[in-house]
Amino acid sequence: MKEKTITALLFLSAVTAQAIPYSPAVLAEAGMEYCTPQISSIDETMQTEATEGDELLPFGNLDQWYVRKIKESALMGGKTKTLYEIAPNGSTTQAQPYKNLGGSPWATSNVLAKPAGIVKTNTSVYREERPGHGYCAKLYTHLEGCKVLGMVNIEVMAAGSIFLGELVEPVNNAKNPYGKMSFGMKFSKRPKAIKFDYKTHIVGTPNRIKKGLGDRTTVKGMDLAECVVFLQKRWEDEKGNLFASRVGTMVKRFSKTTPDWVNNASFSINYGDITHESYYNSAMALNSTRYAKNSKGKLVPVQEVKWEGNATPTHIILQFTSSHGGAYIGTEGNTLWVDNVRLTY
Repeated sequence: MKEKTITALLFLSAVTAQAIPYSPAVLAEAGMEYCTPQISSIDETMQTEATEGDELLPFGNLDQWYVRKIKESALMGGKTKTLYEIAPNGSTTQAQPYKNLGGSPWATSNVLAKPAGIVKTNTSVYREERPGHGYCAKLYTHLEGCKVLGMVNIEVMAAGSIFLGELVEPVNNAKNPYGKMSFGMKFSKRPKAIKFDYKTHIVGTPNRIKKGLGDRTTVKGMDLAECVVFLQKRWEDEKGNLFASRVGTMVKRFSKTTPDWVNNASFSINYGDITHESYYNSAMALNSTRYAKNSKGKLVPVQEVKWEGNATPTHIILQFTSSHGGAYIGTEGNTLWVDNVRLTY
């Protein structure tokens, strides 16, 4: 088996770029709906007035987890690996593609790959006990290794990521990592801020490592954990291309290790064109790096074309990640813990 093919089994979790089921009524009250292919209009159930105060995202307390125990192919060593998904409590031993369960809007960078029928997994998001608070999500950057028949050793840098949307399994190739993810879900409110509890371990070395399909290289700059919120107004043309205005923006990068949990941390969502503001940086720029399903169910890039601060959003992108900078880039050991994700009105 060629090394490039084997590497395809490992790639997706390197993207910086993963209870009681919520009913449609509960999702509507939160102003949210799982992001279906139909994006040309907003469901009437989402036309609710925002309430004052904090609003917990569906499954945002991170206390419900679906556990997948999957045995990898003998060619990969035949070990049983555990993959965690933010969804109603349950478990499986089947090596089957995962789809969002029980109304959960969350996806993770944990991945099942099956090129040529060979089963390989990677876990970079973990369920972790948080004393007095149930569970939390642990997002971890590491070098994911693969030894084939004890002879071929391959490593790729894999960051932990959770986001609102869908990861399309199984993964069958290493092309365009973001093209395997559908980012965002329908959302029609205008929150003031995002609020959550967090803890970090930032390794702090001056440079990062890029290790993917090619040789190991050095990337300038310290590795940072990150939270991104983009509020978008999306539309689709007759060819199925997706476009968006950027309505609201929040990007927070974490550069220091916290000695303990930081509870109720609040970060403002800023509306409109922020390019001339003192806090603006390149991570907040309009971009077309994230994909979503169009009305035909095809994953295409969402092309942000303008700022539109007074518009009503149609979608929200929310992503937490233990590293920044793109696929295969990070510092081994960088860790972000997240809990109790809320929006403030």
